[in-house]
Amino acid sequence: MNLTIEAIDKVMDATGLDYPAAKALLAECDNDPDKAIEKFSGTGNDETKEKVNDIINHIKEVVEQGNVDRIQIKKDEEIVLSVPVNVGILGGLLGAVAAPWALIAGALVAFGFGCKIEVVKKDGTTDEVK
Repeated sequence: MNLTIEAIDKVMDATGLDYPAAKALLAECDNDPDKAIEKFSGTGNDETKEKVNDIINHIKEVVEQGNVDRIQIKKDEEIVLSVPVNVGILGGLLGAVAAPWALIAGALVAFGFGCKIEVVKKDGTTDEVK
């Protein structure tokens, strides 16, 4: 199946991914947008869902501890997704309130593509989420 702009748009609309991430997801799914959306949502794979939930819970814990500037998803050394953390939002409870969709999407993309999730602290240091 050929890669089309319509397929990329469909995946972007259904998942909230940006263009490079949607294109990479489609490439892994033989350019089939329905397969890509299914893979992104993690349907049919309880082990994957459990691992993604563990990653998200770990990110929430780190954010609640404070001193976090942003969460970023990297493939190789290219940043695929960067979610700024505004600690002032509702007492710093980002994981519970402000942007769960962004964190969930980032975790799913990272898990699905063999990417890594990094927590960037305010002093510029990074910690990889495992």
